Amino acid sequence: MDYTRYRHVLAERVGHLPAGFDAAEYQRRLAATREAMTRDGLDALLVTDAAEVCYLTGYTTFEVSVSICLVVTHDRTVLQVPSIETGPAVTMAHVDEVTGYRWERPRDAPEQIADALRDARRVGVNLWGAGLRPGLLEAVQALHAAEWVDCGDVLAAIRRVKSPAELAVLEECARVTERGLEAAAAVVTPGTSDSQVAAAGAEAMLAGGSEFMSMQPIVAAGVRSSIIHSNHNGHVIATGEPVFMEFGAVRHRYTAPQMRTVVAGPVTASMRRIYETCSALVDSLSGAMRPGRSFDDAARDAETILTPLTDEVFFSGVFGYTVGVQFPPSWVEGTGFIARGVETLFEPGMVFHLPICLRRPGEWGIGMSETVVVERDGARSMTRNDWRLP
Repeated sequence: MDYTRYRHVLAERVGHLPAGFDAAEYQRRLAATREAMTRDGLDALLVTDAAEVCYLTGYTTFEVSVSICLVVTHDRTVLQVPSIETGPAVTMAHVDEVTGYRWERPRDAPEQIADALRDARRVGVNLWGAGLRPGLLEAVQALHAAEWVDCGDVLAAIRRVKSPAELAVLEECARVTERGLEAAAAVVTPGTSDSQVAAAGAEAMLAGGSEFMSMQPIVAAGVRSSIIHSNHNGHVIATGEPVFMEFGAVRHRYTAPQMRTVVAGPVTASMRRIYETCSALVDSLSGAMRPGRSFDDAARDAETILTPLTDEVFFSGVFGYTVGVQFPPSWVEGTGFIARGVETLFEPGMVFHLPICLRRPGEWGIGMSETVVVERDGARSMTRNDWRLP
């Protein structure tokens, strides 16, 4: 049978598979989106980011290299996927209609999208969002005359604040992430390879219920821990080397990441000083992340702690980023960053990973982090880092 027949048979025989959230949760998200569309005078949204499509509909897949598209109007949702994605779309997505195009012929997609937008005179699209192919957008615009508006913050503002159901899933993620870090830390010893450490963590997280992860376990030992975004490659851990680990288990596409560093031997005074600065930074951020304060306020407070080490260590400049629904290659939600110049205000229910890793280039790095949720008096840690180097 072809993919169209496959779609109908699946709908008849399977229906919707069990999901992480009930239909009411997706209705709430869609209602908030349509309210924002009304506020901004939009007739439709064209959504191409897999994470945003998942957030609004529950559509989940491990294949995120293909072009997918969700059209949201005030009375209808239409999800378009390639033929190989028919199964996930039909059995997981809460939408009014699923349409498709042949996987090998993505140029057939624009006409269906234009048809779904036929009554929309003002269309919002995130021009900086993931998954948006310039050729696709140009073709749809050529077929459908409308006012096209860049509206990246419409969904970002909604996604930044998590519902009670989302917070509960993130708590689950945190427990599984911790399980992986504990298992990985237990095998750190001179003579063990960084790949063996990563394997121990991955096995524990998968056994603990993690889905496929948005980023695979990150393990960097010795000098590699001083290089941002390096990873395990079979390096044999030497006595006294710090082993940096950053893991993020996944439940229902949500991730609560955590960093931890274990030293395979004696901890030097320099390592201890960097570690204590990491701890002070997390404490400062947690206290500053109160409703009504800006992301910039929290970053400025943290910078005063980091200043004495400015010439000694490398730090990315981002003290926190939002986490929630996401797909490979990243668990960074991308809807908010705690950094200088970002004037967005904290609100209860926002969830951030505080990626505090201080690196001495060419020597080593120490990273310790928490995933935290903003509450009335500051941020509460959802993860439970053991905050020990040995």
